[in-house]
Amino acid sequence: MKTFKVATYNIHKGVQGVGPVQRLEIHNLGHAVEQFDADVVCLQEVRAFNRLHARRFERWPESGQAEFLAPEGYTPVYRTNAITRHGEHGNALLSRWPVVTHRHENMSDHRFEQRGLLHVMLTLQERLVHVIVIHLGLLPASRVRQIQQLQRYIDREVPHDAPLLVAGDFNDWGNTVSRMMARVGLHTNVDTPVATYPSRLPLVQLDHVYARGVHRVATHVPRGGIWGRMSDHLPLLSEFAWDAP
Repeated sequence: MKTFKVATYNIHKGVQGVGPVQRLEIHNLGHAVEQFDADVVCLQEVRAFNRLHARRFERWPESGQAEFLAPEGYTPVYRTNAITRHGEHGNALLSRWPVVTHRHENMSDHRFEQRGLLHVMLTLQERLVHVIVIHLGLLPASRVRQIQQLQRYIDREVPHDAPLLVAGDFNDWGNTVSRMMARVGLHTNVDTPVATYPSRLPLVQLDHVYARGVHRVATHVPRGGIWGRMSDHLPLLSEFAWDAP
């Protein structure tokens, strides 16, 4: 059975801590992404640039974080969601397989949170696959409206019979999002949740890979040691196999 692996990870902009104890974790995150050995890596809270951190941290990468984190041979795709005082941040996808096309849609629900989706079409193991990377809002009502927008986007942009993965940080402490996603045939490991947040003492699964047109073989969350230091989230790794034609 031919399988492929997908990882999703909120990297917290490559920096941990507050104020004078802030530390740069982007180099450790680079090693982590290589360890995933995933076909597709979906990332949230990724920076292309930040002038304040570039001045503060001597080893701040000269390239954008998506390019910096991409292992050799991977194609990085990045689009900005939020503009901030000193820079910006958004979603990224790193692909071991050829990227066919990509696009972005603004999903901001109110002026205090800038959100968006990144839609990438890949040729994965000689099959066309649609991957959407997403980071939903903090307010429950916002998440409902954003999922409704996502549903409309999928109906408009993704053929009904095409394999589809929607990965990211859904910020949902309950099962509202999972119920809404199931209405359009997208499912996660809701029967056996695996906690991804907060990374030092995981209590809840905020990070998911929803799928249709493929079936999940395994789900794994690395824990302990440095995994609790690099971000406030843990990465989620899912292995999939193709549905029968």
